[in-house]
Amino acid sequence: MSGILRDYRPGTSEFTFTNLFIWRNHYDFQWSVHRDWLCLIGREGDGPCFAMGPAGPPGRTEVVVMLLEWLKEHKGIAEPCIERADERLALESSSLPGLEVEERREHFDYVYLTQGLIDLAGNKHRTKRNHINQFYRTYQSYVYEELEERHIGACLEVQEKWCLARRCKEDLNLLGEWEATKEILRSFRALEVAGAVILVDGEVKAFTLGESMASDMAVIHIEKADPEVPGLYQLINQQFCARKWHNVKFVNREQDLGIPGLRDAKLSYSPDHFVKKYRITLKR
Repeated sequence: MSGILRDYRPGTSEFTFTNLFIWRNHYDFQWSVHRDWLCLIGREGDGPCFAMGPAGPPGRTEVVVMLLEWLKEHKGIAEPCIERADERLALESSSLPGLEVEERREHFDYVYLTQGLIDLAGNKHRTKRNHINQFYRTYQSYVYEELEERHIGACLEVQEKWCLARRCKEDLNLLGEWEATKEILRSFRALEVAGAVILVDGEVKAFTLGESMASDMAVIHIEKADPEVPGLYQLINQQFCARKWHNVKFVNREQDLGIPGLRDAKLSYSPDHFVKKYRITLKR
């Protein structure tokens, strides 16, 4: 599975092995290999089954149709679909008369110039700089450390505090993120992801985890901070990029899921471009 993903490199944040692993329970992922292609199906909560775009070499329209028809005939899905398909698959599928392809803006990945996230230059990032300066005025200093096993318990406490403030138990997406965060923290060595923490007065107050996604791009999977400490999100984002990812051109900070506040926050960092994603369905 990981070999197919590595060779194909879809370019979307969902198709890193790490993402599929940490979200596997939330989406109840099941997978199989059909000839040269990795095929996945999943579902969220009580929603209908869907397929992910098959990963593998070109010529995938046959597999796309097969997956859609299988969902309809064997799973009883009235309107089967492939979700979060990458642009290459969308282009292949749009040439087939029996398929419909539509953009799904809520799933677009936000991609930023790494140096822009480090410098936070210009008027458009003045608010970010002000938040960081507010942190310095309040706390004067902090300690940045690479994530190690000894930090995990404290990181889980930060996440739990964040979840209590956001009422995660009342929101399926936030509850899923909580479970995914626990998975990545407990398995970060095996997953070979990079992480960092910020300590204030000797206590972990923020943490982040990401990994290399391509030769010129890193992806940030998780970023959490104590909601009572102003400026921490801006600070750990800047410092993680400066200390870990300064040698890559781009940073992918994943999608906004159509959540207005999250969209505003991601747009406020002035993305360089988006990685578009699509839904593919059978024509009626």
